[in-house]
Amino acid sequence: MTLTPEGTLDVDPLLDDPQTRIVVCCGSGGVGKTTTAAALGLRAAERGRKVVVLTIDPARRLAQSMGIDSLDNTPRRVKDIATVEGAEGGELHAMMLDMKRTFDEIVEAHADEERAKAILNNPFYQSLSAGFAGTQEYMAMEKLGQLRSRDEWDLIVVDTPPSRSALDFLDAPQRLGSFLDGKLIRLLMAPAKIGGRAGMKFLNVGMSMMTGTLGKLLGGQLLRDVQTFVAAMDTTFGGFRTRADATYKLLQAPGTAFLVVAAPERDALREAAYFVERLAAEKMPLAGLVLNRVHGSGASRLSAERALAAAENLDERRIVDQTGGKEEGRATPEAPPESSSEAPFGASPETSGADPTAEPDEPGIEQLTAGLLRLHAERMQMVAREQRTRDRFTALHPEVAVTEVAALPGDVHDLTGLRDIGERLAAGGTPAGA
Repeated sequence: MTLTPEGTLDVDPLLDDPQTRIVVCCGSGGVGKTTTAAALGLRAAERGRKVVVLTIDPARRLAQSMGIDSLDNTPRRVKDIATVEGAEGGELHAMMLDMKRTFDEIVEAHADEERAKAILNNPFYQSLSAGFAGTQEYMAMEKLGQLRSRDEWDLIVVDTPPSRSALDFLDAPQRLGSFLDGKLIRLLMAPAKIGGRAGMKFLNVGMSMMTGTLGKLLGGQLLRDVQTFVAAMDTTFGGFRTRADATYKLLQAPGTAFLVVAAPERDALREAAYFVERLAAEKMPLAGLVLNRVHGSGASRLSAERALAAAENLDERRIVDQTGGKEEGRATPEAPPESSSEAPFGASPETSGADPTAEPDEPGIEQLTAGLLRLHAERMQMVAREQRTRDRFTALHPEVAVTEVAALPGDVHDLTGLRDIGERLAAGGTPAGA
């Protein structure tokens, strides 16, 4: 990581450093982690590195932006990578985590064929692998460990799951491990460990009350499915925690860099602050903060207050001109028309009998100017609000380097858009006219 004198994160040296092997983009949901991860991966590849981007985003737009029909649990090479001058060997691969398939691969790798088949066909396992709280985050870490062990890529860029809380990514292995090592699971495992008739006798006598209660709550068939699953998984339980610990150490290693991604909004930056503090507590290497969708203005010298005041002055002038401007220089009729008493206030004789269904006059230049001034005032108020939010974050965490990415008018749909995001990430600074 390289810092400018102003404390801006310099992205290119981070991506170019051969010692950087893993970049983890983390943050709360909806702040642009997936696009940031893809843009970083593309920029690193075009600067000569062999990169794989692991995304958790189910949306098809990321695959389409990379020119791939679909992403799955297998890395797919992205074509049309335009390497910069002097860079050689750059490649970009992308994949989307298949949570259940990754869980299945773990079972197949750590159990014999017969036991693996029993586990994979077990209804409780199918429910656990598809939707247990924290499973997606745990499987993301499992897949990261698998990719790193293959040593096939120079750089792995990870897009963490869109969790309600950014901390879920770090908490998931412990939660899943606690579940698998929990008292209930160990009690259910006890009969299988004893084995044979002795085990059944223990189950029938020592656990009859517990299983009877659980049977009423869960249903007898579900309880049997759980017990069958536990018995089959007995030999693989230890592997979950062992691999989780290994991946956790990998995340703490010097070759890993965390980028916290946030929007310039109070809730997103509060979540980012929590994550920065957690990373520090866990002694994980933080590279900096990516502040996404930041607004700027090319006319920042005109404040919101002055713009609003000018708009009000134009409105007042327009109202004055409308009431008397059309009468100037026109001869006064000798006698008003009979319908003049019914004419609208301020209307000229030529318009008093106009068709009420006629199209209204187009707005004048002063009216359009007043509207533009009000839009500018709203923009400047947004810019000031975002700056105050960022200032509060930097006051709490002055040690965190920041790079800002200007808000775009629409979604990214192709490699050109991702390349543009990468350039903005590398440029840093406060956007002007964004």
